[in-house]
Amino acid sequence: MKILYFAWLKTKLQMTEETLPWSEERPDTDSLVRWMKSRGPAFAEVFSDLEVVRIAVNQEYIVGNTALNENDEIAFFPPVTGG
Repeated sequence: MKILYFAWLKTKLQMTEETLPWSEERPDTDSLVRWMKSRGPAFAEVFSDLEVVRIAVNQEYIVGNTALNENDEIAFFPPVTGG
């Protein structure tokens, strides 16, 4: 799975993207976020308030838990406002 980070998330985590091996322990977005929180203090901080983190799977914004596949691209980003 390809993971992308945007805006303040990439700054806090000091990376713009990474590739994670597929794992049956992370079959959906909820389990992926729980796993991300366990990766260390920066990850725990970034994912502590999901009100300020949005998720897209394969460039489509999702709401709620979504199943993941081995070749998915998952993006984490702050809410976007129009103007």
